[in-house]
Amino acid sequence: MKKFVAYIMTAVLLVGGLAACGGGADAKTGFAVINSNTASHQKAPADGKDGVIELTTVAAAALVDKDGKVIKLQSDTLQSKFGYNAEGLITTTADTVFKTKRDLKEEYNMKGASDISKEWYEQAAAFDAYVVGKTAAEIRGIAVTEGVATDADLAAGVTMDITAMKEVAALAVESAVAMGAKASDTLGFGITASAEQTKDPTVVQYAHYVVVTMDKNNKITSSIVDATQQKATLEAGVVTTDLTAPIKSKLALGTDYNMKGASPIGKEWDEQAKAFTDWAKGKTLADISGMTLAEGRPDVADLKSSVTVHVTGFQSAYAAAGSYAK
Repeated sequence: MKKFVAYIMTAVLLVGGLAACGGGADAKTGFAVINSNTASHQKAPADGKDGVIELTTVAAAALVDKDGKVIKLQSDTLQSKFGYNAEGLITTTADTVFKTKRDLKEEYNMKGASDISKEWYEQAAAFDAYVVGKTAAEIRGIAVTEGVATDADLAAGVTMDITAMKEVAALAVESAVAMGAKASDTLGFGITASAEQTKDPTVVQYAHYVVVTMDKNNKITSSIVDATQQKATLEAGVVTTDLTAPIKSKLALGTDYNMKGASPIGKEWDEQAKAFTDWAKGKTLADISGMTLAEGRPDVADLKSSVTVHVTGFQSAYAAAGSYAK
């Protein structure tokens, strides 16, 4: 199997704004995402069956202590499959919702092929638990053979390829910034995704990512919002996009996302995402899900002047993150 691993560059420091620790804060919040596209998963149409373009992102959220060691980590992977027929026409419909491997749980159906009879989400949880207390360097140093862990303790709970999981976990730890979280906070991480575009000849996987930390009263102490738009183009029935090429998240793109000129408030996407997470601090998930909207945009006095992008994707990803908070 040939696996392509390419970085989706993130800019978590932009979210944190190099923020100083809040009162009593003793932890840092981190996030990273990379794309990891596998050659064997790209299939041409055959025997009357559609071909498949599979776009994969691997992501992790981390709560990190002052010494750069993992307090909590959550990993997830998103595989978005787009179909196309022998004529090279895309058959997946726009707005198709894609579930992550963690969200799929038993539906991912890996247990039967697993030497330890564990589903993907169970093995991911075992990996997350194993790296607690480790630094980024120690995570990268986890011994593997052909991507599979050789350490007996880890191999007892994880038998799948962890190459991309190791790297994205290490990146999440390295990117962690003091944003007000405490070591005692819960950590939640959520991904929501859909087919933003399926218009021939290009497909677009649009994903939102939210990392959230919450105190004992379920008040948000820190959060990160990011998004990616991973694309693939068909020409004469062949995928011509270089799926090994790194792509940047919206936070990392910064001014290169080039939304400022079309923004009624003259603000880029990353600036508006930062304004949203600043507003979210001290609030609950219910406050976010219940906020008043006007055509998908915040209709809240504190946000009208700083956030004019659609935030329904933010809301759903916050809710997803909350469902995994622990």
